This record gives sequence, C-alpha cells and structure tokens, in this order.
Amino acid sequence: MSAKVSFYGLYVYNHGQVEIWDFPRANTEHTLTVLRRLRERYPSGEIILFWDGASYHRAGAVRELAQELSITLQPLPGYSPDFMPVEALRRRVREEVTYHHRHATAEELVQRVKHFVNTINADPGAIADRLWTKTTLNPEEENYASRPSRGLA
Repeated sequence: MSAKVSFYGLYVYNHGQVEIWDFPRANTEHTLTVLRRLRERYPSGEIILFWDGASYHRAGAVRELAQELSITLQPLPGYSPDFMPVEALRRRVREEVTYHHRHATAEELVQRVKHFVNTINADPGAIADRLWTKTTLNPEEENYASRPSRGLA
C-alpha cells in the first residue's frame, strides 16, 4: 500500500463508543475538523479531550476552536501512554485489523477500520474493559533508573 492514512481515535466514555476517523495526515487542519465533527456528533454536554503533546494538538487554532465549541483540552504528561485510553484502542486496532494483514489499498484499510468500529461499538462493556487506563503513576514502576539493565546478549 503506497497511500498514507492517519487515524484520529477517540473513546467517548460517557456514551461507551469509539470514533475512528481517517485523514490523509494528522495535522492542525484535520485536528480542527475532528473537533467540529466531535461537537456535531455530541452536540450537548461536556466534552473533555485527553491528548498527548503532538504539535497539532497544541496549536493555537486548535485551542481557540476547542474553547469556542466548549471542548476542554486536557494535556497528558509527557510519555504517559498508560493514561490514554486511545493507546489501548490503537493496540486493539493493530491486533484485529493490521497484524498479519497487508491492505492492498488505503481504502481497504479504511473500510476494515470502519468495520472494526461498528463491531466494537456493539458492546460498550467490552470497550470499557479493554480501554481502562491508569489514574495515577506508581513511581517505582515508572522509574527507569531502578529497572534492571536489559543489555543485548
């Protein structure tokens, strides 16, 4: 497959649903589209997005539009994938959609991801179980200096 596809994945906790939207690339323009689409799909109620430190998540235009749409952007600490439900979602997409399968076209990949979303959203309880995240860090667990060396053999 030569065409590149980027996916924005969201776990809409209050609704027990997953949204995965495809774009040609991840950038500020497409992040703005994600914010608009998110508010259109969920027009009322509080929306809090937990996002990593990607530059397009931190862009001024993104922050301004989020405020205009009443979407709270909550940055995560650096290198904290354990706090991000979407990291578990990415692993699951890889397991069920991309592992051991080469997609002939970008469109085939997009269609398989859409099928995955429809399947997973049919069981909100399973989503919650698979996308559960940490709420605090264990300093001992996170301290790389205290881990045994893993040299090459």
